[in-house]
Amino acid sequence: MDGIIIINKPKNCTSHDIVHKAKKITGKKVGHTGTLDPMATGVLPLLIGKGTLCAKYLTQHDKIYQAQVTLGIRTDTADIEGKIIEEKEVEKNTFKQEKVEEVLKTFLGKQQQIPPIYSAIKVKGKKLYEYARQGKIVEVKPREIEIYKINLIKINEEQKQIEFQVHCSKGTYIRSLCEDIAKKLDTVRLYDIFK
Repeated sequence: MDGIIIINKPKNCTSHDIVHKAKKITGKKVGHTGTLDPMATGVLPLLIGKGTLCAKYLTQHDKIYQAQVTLGIRTDTADIEGKIIEEKEVEKNTFKQEKVEEVLKTFLGKQQQIPPIYSAIKVKGKKLYEYARQGKIVEVKPREIEIYKINLIKINEEQKQIEFQVHCSKGTYIRSLCEDIAKKLDTVRLYDIFK
């Protein structure tokens, strides 16, 4: 079996888990076109057998994500699975549609983004999240990304949530984007993501 299979990745499952299962089923070499967070759901293309030769063409494309940000809470892992390390009151006017849309628009274009410490980027041969789990501090260098489009989907003031869709370049970390959005809204956040 050679080719590309589109998987609808469920929550609480890593991209590596999916690849591992596919290898066991097919008995072939298997790769994917970009790691999704364990809590992310959505499209994960798997490249099987000779399909892995397409990787260089498929991994360079931009992506579209839908994310939900809960303002006022920050965790050590920057998602809902981590331990709460900071809480901050969220002002009522933070949820005004014009204000949220204005903040989102400030992220359009090319910019430098610092990847989250809980990511699979390697530093000195080790993944960043491995350092994070050991409580070690590592310098994370910013990377250039580009946001092509970012749209507000809905605001849930009662739940302190903002949902948006973003069309971005490869290498964009939605955790970091959500953190930067929360800072511009003068608060902290945690997030959920759908690809």
